[in-house]
Amino acid sequence: MMEVVLAVNGTLMRGLELNPNLLEVGATFLSETSTAPCYRIWSIRDRHPAMQRVAEGGTAVALELWSVPPAGLATILLREPPGLSVGKIALADGTEVLGVLGEAILCDGQREITSYGGWRAYTARQGD
Repeated sequence: MMEVVLAVNGTLMRGLELNPNLLEVGATFLSETSTAPCYRIWSIRDRHPAMQRVAEGGTAVALELWSVPPAGLATILLREPPGLSVGKIALADGTEVLGVLGEAILCDGQREITSYGGWRAYTARQGD
């Protein structure tokens, strides 16, 4: 059976709150990488990030790639916070994979954290 490569940029990453959702469906970690430099990212009430592709003002965002059984993909997505969905993500190496993106309305009025380059870097700086 063919596996689906899924890019995750927030709480689904290893060791974070929703990572068990990946593990429960038999997903396996592939690698750390980053997006092409065309994304912006927001902190949604400091609970999880939301990433969007933009025409200008983007950066490369740190993420993880996971191999997910196709049947597990729906389970993972149904457990994601409201406003997050799956779309195509452009990676730094020029390839595209499926990944978690945030709806524009979800980001309205939220803190933009693009300058941190990713969710882990942002949450690490929260104590500063």
